[in-house]
Amino acid sequence: MFETPVTIAEDQVDLHHGELVEDPYRWLEATDDPRTRAWIEAQNRATLSYLEAIPSREAIRARLTDLWNYPRSDVPRQRGGRWFQSRNAGLQNQPVLYVMDRPDEAGRVLVDPNQLSAAGTVALTGAEVSRDGRLLVYATSAAGSDWLSWRVRDVDSGEDLSDRIEWSKFCTASWLRDGTGFTYSALDPPAAGDEYLAQSRTPRVQLHHVGTPQEHDQLLYSAADRPDWMPHATVTEDGRYVVIEISRGTFPESRIEVIDLEQGTVAPSLLVADFTCAATVATNIGSRFYLVTDYLAERQRLVAVELGQAERSGWQEVIPETDATLLSVDHFGGRLVCHYLRDARSQLVVHHIDGRRVGEISLPGMVTVTGLSGSRDSQVMHFSVSSFTESTSIWSHDLESGETVLVQGPQARIDPDLTLTEQVYVSSEDGTRIPVFLTHRRDLTKNGEVPVLLYGYGGFNIPLTPAFSAAERVWVERGGLLAVANLRGGGEFGRNWHDAGRLANKQNVFDDFCACARWLASSGWSRAGRIAIDGRSNGGLLVGACLTQHPELFGAAVPEVGVLDMLRFHKFTIGWAWTSDFGDPQDPIQYRWLRSYSPLHNVRFGVSYPATMVMTGDHDDRVMPGHSFKFAATLQAAQAGAEPILIRVETSAGHGMGKPTAKLIAERTDFLAFLERALGGRDGQEGASG
Repeated sequence: MFETPVTIAEDQVDLHHGELVEDPYRWLEATDDPRTRAWIEAQNRATLSYLEAIPSREAIRARLTDLWNYPRSDVPRQRGGRWFQSRNAGLQNQPVLYVMDRPDEAGRVLVDPNQLSAAGTVALTGAEVSRDGRLLVYATSAAGSDWLSWRVRDVDSGEDLSDRIEWSKFCTASWLRDGTGFTYSALDPPAAGDEYLAQSRTPRVQLHHVGTPQEHDQLLYSAADRPDWMPHATVTEDGRYVVIEISRGTFPESRIEVIDLEQGTVAPSLLVADFTCAATVATNIGSRFYLVTDYLAERQRLVAVELGQAERSGWQEVIPETDATLLSVDHFGGRLVCHYLRDARSQLVVHHIDGRRVGEISLPGMVTVTGLSGSRDSQVMHFSVSSFTESTSIWSHDLESGETVLVQGPQARIDPDLTLTEQVYVSSEDGTRIPVFLTHRRDLTKNGEVPVLLYGYGGFNIPLTPAFSAAERVWVERGGLLAVANLRGGGEFGRNWHDAGRLANKQNVFDDFCACARWLASSGWSRAGRIAIDGRSNGGLLVGACLTQHPELFGAAVPEVGVLDMLRFHKFTIGWAWTSDFGDPQDPIQYRWLRSYSPLHNVRFGVSYPATMVMTGDHDDRVMPGHSFKFAATLQAAQAGAEPILIRVETSAGHGMGKPTAKLIAERTDFLAFLERALGGRDGQEGASG
């Protein structure tokens, strides 16, 4: 049995609705406390010693590095006659923003965040260009934090102006029509030393005028008496209105208020008056706003609403609900471009502005549309797609002629014909059909011994769709099967699918995932000891819950940056907002839901758990790392079997956003090496504890 450091257990007991609950590793919540730092160092040393002994680790690293080294680009975007594009040459730690005269030009560097940190830990996390193409407002974040620092850069000179904006979070910037200022969201600065743990509440919408200090910014919107309201502001493309879409935490329902900039007042008008449906503004033509909404449409539709006439009885249907899930609508070239999900894969459909269907834009197979760009004044739009078997490609489409042209093909140096993706359906415990994407080498056969990586998420109305990953490609190349499950709680199939996997129904998500594992073991592909489960964030909760409920179903588990303490998640950073999906631990009924599956509180002493590697970052201010620290310590203390319980803590890293390429390659190398050893090696002979 692999030895891990012993964690000191302290006498900490809380009273929750009449139940005494122990929390002996509470002290690990203080991430920067010297005791916690020493614990992190000791755990990382132990984990590294285990990983360094895996014979295949360096071969995996070499192949992963080689495969990662290919050019990657986002869709080009036009502003003021110029084009802007984010690119990574291959192994650059961070993507670089370029400016070009034409979308197919090499252009010149506008912002290179790799120059801001020797370790590559400062990322470009936001970039918006003024309508005349003259100014860029861009945001950086350090060490993976959600905190944003905004700067303004002159596009011609490439020099920054004097503007500095700090303590911004969870927002984009949006320029005024004349380029004199932009909107953004700000929060009060947290207390010193509490930047990565304090609750992030009551953001306000500010208007910054270029060339003025932040303390002079104009308050456009605040709901100080509604700490659960999260406003997000966007200036309409015609420049007349500021649209403020307000959510209550991460609940899907919204309220929308609109400020008319031509009226000379910041008093908003209601567009959507309450929180009874999901609604987001797609575009406007004058005072007529087009909303994507699930009101009377489980899979969403497009309606038109006149500003000042918010009563739903006056909403006019433009594009009705279909049997596919409507994700978004863009107003390009005088047409409406609708992005749908059909069976968890993308579909693009074009409509006239009055809703009449023009036709479908042909897409190359089982793909996800990863980016869209265009404007209402141009007939040419761009889009990018990706799949499990091919890296991103960029296309242009002429909305007038209907012609679609490949601008840049997939750049990864692979043969896509060596692998294939198929979609199967698995029956969950209650009979619900769960779609699962299976990706593998064409020559892989069902022999009952195939190592499987089963990935899931199942929450917050977020869909899992086809996407290329260098790490997953290496897994498949080395003989593994990749299984990606579309669980209830996700955003693949509309409102009812989401509702079926949240709040009192959250257990359905775990049942779905376990059903997928059972199917993989019974279908001829594999067996329990050769199946690994992986998930991030809410998916980390998924892995933790399934691991503690059914350890016998898996050969390995990797909960990454997971929400694992369901009794205290709401106390840190943005955790309070997640009660939309999880429930509120302060409510006695909802506490029972949470207590029943909280991974931290359902670890059983004396149980043989499969090999587990918990993964997190020490600067994660989305899901604070104490979740992972406490869960790993508890699982290590409880483990009765011979399999290792490890934790890998990435330093100077957060929830995942902006993680430098070097860290990503190192992290995925250890991830794949751990799984390969835990599941018995490529030939099934090498044991995890050998």
